[in-house]
Amino acid sequence: MSWLYVAIAGCLEIVWAVGLKYTDGFSNFWPSLITAVAMLGSVFFLEESLKTIPIGTAYAVWTGIGAAGTAIIGMI
Repeated sequence: MSWLYVAIAGCLEIVWAVGLKYTDGFSNFWPSLITAVAMLGSVFFLEESLKTIPIGTAYAVWTGIGAAGTAIIGMI
């Protein structure tokens, strides 16, 4: 279950990283709300995964999913 939490956290990392582009300095309400919720969710699921996965491993996978996903979406 912890690995699922890391995967969810990584996907939410992608959502908020891409969402920052659409917030316009957090002046657009809906994109800002989605981005903020994704930020909180990403950290929450990362924290849940740390109950059984070492922090170095979970953090590396979390940031890897976020960086790769954001880069791929950016290219698209």
